[in-house]
Amino acid sequence: MIDVCLLGTGGMMPLPYRYLTSLMARYNGKSILIDCGEGTQVAMKKKGWSPKPIDVMCFTHYHADHISGLPGMLLTMGNAERTEPLLMIGPKGLTRVVKALRVVAPELPFEIRFRELTEPEETVEFEDFCIEAFRVNHNVTCYGYSIRIPRAGRFQMEKAKELDIPVRYWSLLQKGETVEAGGKTYEPAQVMGPPRKGIKVTYTTDTRPTESIEKHAAGADLFICEGMYGEEDKLQKAREHKHMMFTEAAAIARSARPERLWLTHYSPAMPKPEEYMEPVRKIFPGAVAARDGQSIEIGFKEE
Repeated sequence: MIDVCLLGTGGMMPLPYRYLTSLMARYNGKSILIDCGEGTQVAMKKKGWSPKPIDVMCFTHYHADHISGLPGMLLTMGNAERTEPLLMIGPKGLTRVVKALRVVAPELPFEIRFRELTEPEETVEFEDFCIEAFRVNHNVTCYGYSIRIPRAGRFQMEKAKELDIPVRYWSLLQKGETVEAGGKTYEPAQVMGPPRKGIKVTYTTDTRPTESIEKHAAGADLFICEGMYGEEDKLQKAREHKHMMFTEAAAIARSARPERLWLTHYSPAMPKPEEYMEPVRKIFPGAVAARDGQSIEIGFKEE
């Protein structure tokens, strides 16, 4: 089960009723934050979640509306007596940008580790999930992210019995461990079925439509995509500033076939995104004009 909360849905500037774009996900005791615009701490507080246990921060790019909340967030984490290292992932230049922002937060009781992205696609592996980064098309280097949680195949008890594997080793094989005992070697592949469908959450903002988005959003349980403009007459502006229309996000979803589409990163000139959703749902019926604090719990599907 992964908990996902879209803390803020605004682009460019915060509004009294809309914080800047930020996503937080929690899985198996770990927390992941993607982007940290102004107001992210307040949005997190409203949700009732704490910044202290954040293990990973990912940044799509370094425009202010996606990173301006970082110094305050780091100070809050430090004041909460956090001591565990924090991993930050982002495009090339991450170390320099964060060090500049830390002029106002110079002393922290925890280490910050950096992973700078340089390739069109990169994967960062963790113990029980991974984060896939993929380059998109904005006017500065920008990445989207997928959080993927794999799921092993079913344990095949009958095969374990046929191979005469002692019961005490079954749980180790289920965890993917190789067991050597009594002069024999037991491999997980001997008793585990094919991998089952895991969980995937894909998030991208500040971009024109690209093949990389469609590729990484394919089959996602949740696809969160920029919808900067809903008004039909804003297409030229979207092209010039390398942002996306509601209907363009829906077209990507129609091809990628995620289970759900949430739009985010709205223009501050668009106070009511829902008013522009009718043509969007004609393209992709599962589309939602997400709001601040929109949350979902996603579990593994039974098979």
